[in-house]
Amino acid sequence: MTAVADEADLQLAFDSTIAHNDRIEPRDWMPEDYRKTLVRQIAQHAHSEIIGMQPEGNWIGRAPSLRRKAILLAKVQDEAGHGLYLYSACETLGVSREELTLKLMSGAQKYSSIFNYPTLSYADVGTIGWLVDGAAICNQVPLCRTSYGPYGRAMIRVCKEESFHQRQGYELLMTMMRGTDAQREMVQESVDRFWWPALMMFGPPDGDSPNTERSMAWGIKRHTNDELRQRMVDMTVPQAEKLGVTLPDPDIRWNEERQSYDFGEVDWDEFWAVVKGNGPCNEQRLAHRRKAYDDGAWVREAAMAYAAREETAR
Repeated sequence: MTAVADEADLQLAFDSTIAHNDRIEPRDWMPEDYRKTLVRQIAQHAHSEIIGMQPEGNWIGRAPSLRRKAILLAKVQDEAGHGLYLYSACETLGVSREELTLKLMSGAQKYSSIFNYPTLSYADVGTIGWLVDGAAICNQVPLCRTSYGPYGRAMIRVCKEESFHQRQGYELLMTMMRGTDAQREMVQESVDRFWWPALMMFGPPDGDSPNTERSMAWGIKRHTNDELRQRMVDMTVPQAEKLGVTLPDPDIRWNEERQSYDFGEVDWDEFWAVVKGNGPCNEQRLAHRRKAYDDGAWVREAAMAYAAREETAR
């Protein structure tokens, strides 16, 4: 009876913290489903940062100038840092980085569907910065106010760096649009390929999203998938006009009544196919991650041996 009463009191304290938009910290009591939801979301976010290094890393050795190479190197390094921040935040929930990595490689945990598309031209480096990081900003800025403290604090630095990445991508595309006809065609072709996958980044429609309602109630998420997708469209259409590219959606038009842009329907069959592992690069991305993990085994073993030696020497 006492244990049941104690847990009821803990639940009331948790509910009160959420209701007041305060933060849950690692040592606070939390419902097991809240913890599991956080692990799923933060792990997926961390995996996305790490896997997301691959598409742009493909172009580091082929960047057209030393300046562009340095910019791209810095960006890919930032993404690695984001993954480490987020894995650290996830570890505060009682799961190890090793466990998360193994779940990623086995397919038990997912990463963002956008990273299962290939980077076919150098313009994709700019398009990813503009559209993919732009979508990330729409999604992640509200997460700075998420109800779990370590996650929200990690997101503050992540969002600052993602904002820089988005501006860098847009600047690269603007430079190419001021170049030759071939460069302008390259940019347009890249935007045509990445526009719809970028909108898929926010997840399925609200009616088909099993986790959104509960995550919203707990303050983990602050906006629904469809709200964030609309925000992305409203932000991007004026930027596309300034850039001089056409977004591949004939249904985009300003809705005076809603004060937002109407846009066409996402191909959800394609989205689910990619999520289930049937995208253009799913196998390649995970194979590369597994190889990197195997190649790094000696580093992990050396670190463990050194730690054991230091412990014995004490």
